Amino acid sequence: MEGEKGTVCVTGGTGFLASWLIMRLLQHGYSVHTTIRTDPGHERDLNFLTSLPGASEKLSIFEADLEDPESFGEAVKGCTGVFHLATPIDLEEKMPEEVIVKIAVDGMLGILKACLKAQTVKRVVYTSSDAAVLFNGKDVDLIDETCWTDVDYVRAKKIRGAPYFISKTLTEKTALEFAEEHKLEVVTIIPTFVVGPFLCPKVPISVRLSLAMLWGEKEQLASLLNMSMVHADDVARAHIFLFEHPEAKGRYICSSHFMTNQELAKFLSAKYPEYPIPTDQSLKDIKGFKAADLSSEKLLKSGFSYKYGLDEMFDEAVQCCKEKGYL
Repeated sequence: MEGEKGTVCVTGGTGFLASWLIMRLLQHGYSVHTTIRTDPGHERDLNFLTSLPGASEKLSIFEADLEDPESFGEAVKGCTGVFHLATPIDLEEKMPEEVIVKIAVDGMLGILKACLKAQTVKRVVYTSSDAAVLFNGKDVDLIDETCWTDVDYVRAKKIRGAPYFISKTLTEKTALEFAEEHKLEVVTIIPTFVVGPFLCPKVPISVRLSLAMLWGEKEQLASLLNMSMVHADDVARAHIFLFEHPEAKGRYICSSHFMTNQELAKFLSAKYPEYPIPTDQSLKDIKGFKAADLSSEKLLKSGFSYKYGLDEMFDEAVQCCKEKGYL
């Protein structure tokens, strides 16, 4: 474990990326404040966080909720940096789009205002999503940070998961506009499908989707016509890099690999022949959104380098699922 580096805050600490980031921050010598949603009966098992090496001395857990934007003040107080990963997710679309957007945007503004009030926060790193760049209605093969999802296009096409895509886009724009207006350093990171091991008890959505072929979940395959992906640990490392890198500014795509669904099926069937992976022929007729590849050139030119390949991404995700009884 490295030497003491001060205190940072990670919102949404029980999530897939947030919990992995907390582990890495503790290893890097940071003290960590993390937020979890209100748990009046203390029924949630937080052992996967509290048992992390160094957690007993350096991890403090606060209750805060995006639906109560002023609830983050105590967690942010005294921190030099904030990693904002908490986000409302309603993939079944039971909540109206405007409700999801309001929770996400108002929560972000509450956190940024808490940062200004604390007067100790040097930089905020916001975890956006490829959802904020992919759906721009343009026929391009490669997307960079200049691209933004067109929310009107998403609404018109009635794309599955639209409220989430729209909320991530509008929240990221809000963060960058607020930062510009109030002279607060905000850097945004845009990960693609995050694959790899996980600390949280349940299988994360991105891991579940990336392994849909192993579970035989054919209904999910329309989401995987083209798939950009990155190892969970590379995303965590990129968060810390962007927090510590003095020249970091604006948006950064974080994506290391790109595959078509047919390439993914061939890769998985060679690695895991015991599972009923679809054949090339059976995948040809699947219709869905063909996503463009995403460029990490800006992040790489800043000095960051990816550490993990496809084998490690999937082997570690599969092993983790097996250990937790999901495969």
